[in-house]
Amino acid sequence: MISRAIPVTVITGYLGSGKTTLLNRILTFEHGKKVAVIVNEFGDVGIDGQLVMNADEEILEMNNGCICCTVRGDLIRIISNLLERQEKFDHLVIETTGLADPAPVIQSFFVDEAMHSKTELDAVVTVVDVKHIWNHWDSSEAQEQIAFADVIVLNKMDLVSSEQADVLEKRIRAANAIAKIHRTQNCELEIGAILGVKAFDLKNALSIDPEFLGEDAHEHDETVTSISIVETGSVSSDKLTTWLNQLVQAQGQNIFRMKGILNVDDEDRRFVLQGVHMLLDGRPGKPWKPNENRRNEMVFIGRDLPEAVLKEGFQSCLV
Repeated sequence: MISRAIPVTVITGYLGSGKTTLLNRILTFEHGKKVAVIVNEFGDVGIDGQLVMNADEEILEMNNGCICCTVRGDLIRIISNLLERQEKFDHLVIETTGLADPAPVIQSFFVDEAMHSKTELDAVVTVVDVKHIWNHWDSSEAQEQIAFADVIVLNKMDLVSSEQADVLEKRIRAANAIAKIHRTQNCELEIGAILGVKAFDLKNALSIDPEFLGEDAHEHDETVTSISIVETGSVSSDKLTTWLNQLVQAQGQNIFRMKGILNVDDEDRRFVLQGVHMLLDGRPGKPWKPNENRRNEMVFIGRDLPEAVLKEGFQSCLV
């Protein structure tokens, strides 16, 4: 029997944003899933005491049938150990520290073969403190947490007006054109909005709001921006490979996330492209429908990205 890939949700967000509140909601909610949790450092996380049966061991049993794993060692080693007992859980949640750039966690799922084959990145969920985000908006950590997100939870809505939240959401949209945004108090939202959303697949975001990739989907007044490319036609796999390799060498440090759904060599299936900084991953996606308009859709999220150069480079890959 072929074992299924375990879906993984990465929770990030600045210090005090409400990550632990969200994690506790996942652990106590009766959602029927068996969830394994990895937290960076147990002392910093403060999971409610009654949830933890034994805080001295690396693998902790929760009262919800969840497993908690404190990262005292290397993330890949920890996940490899968990995967040996993957019959015990249905979903893996990783909480990063508030000062962490999510990229290294995401990259782990690209570079390790076992993780690549046995897990499936479901979504990067970023929790944002709507009241205090402005105090550290200019920090690279806060900006990158927002830029990397597939789902953004605007938390502590009781502390701001809806007009203030609108201003913040517009600013966030400029930095990340495709994340789903939820407004919450105490991180109260449906579990289905954060677990099992398959948001790491760009197609899911587009199906919810096709205008995400429109010309007005981003602004240019911030160093961190979203740039979208939409082109019809067929993409040459050889030209695409050459261009992407050159691109990550030149711009990889500035490209936080790259996502694409492409019509490569007129194959029967769409080609799903994911990138994190210097790392690229491409694989066949869902089949094209017989009369479907085969659009190539790409999104780049990063700092100081040259829009004209990116668009010209991609167009050079078209047959």
